[in-house]
Amino acid sequence: MKIFLAGIMQGSYVDALLHRQDYRQVLKDQLAIHLPQAQVYDPLADHGESLQYDDAQGREVFFHHNAMCREVDVLLAFLPEASMGTAIEMWEAHQAGKVVLSISPLAHNWAVRFLSHQIYSDLAAFVDQLQAGEVAKIIERSLHLA
Repeated sequence: MKIFLAGIMQGSYVDALLHRQDYRQVLKDQLAIHLPQAQVYDPLADHGESLQYDDAQGREVFFHHNAMCREVDVLLAFLPEASMGTAIEMWEAHQAGKVVLSISPLAHNWAVRFLSHQIYSDLAAFVDQLQAGEVAKIIERSLHLA
């Protein structure tokens, strides 16, 4: 099973800044324990200096990552607030019939609400459900419906 770890990076920052990215390691560690068969792709791991990319390199990475979202089995989106890039990744995965799981308090946001198979209110809620085996059940059930 392939999982794309999507999530807020720049958000609504005007300057070339990143939101805290510590959620990525928490998710990777927890997924390794509770879904050990999963291959998790973290776009930031390969592109930690992306804010310094020129337009050509940035465009190439942006479109490559969006294409990847159509090829994975699961897209796991971390959205403590709105993120245009993550919304596009969610759309691509959804359109390709992939499983979209969102960690977000934005349950009334239409992109989160209508593109997600399941929404977890925050990181702790997701980890609790992952540890309980419920995330695996949702993925399995959703993959069979796709």
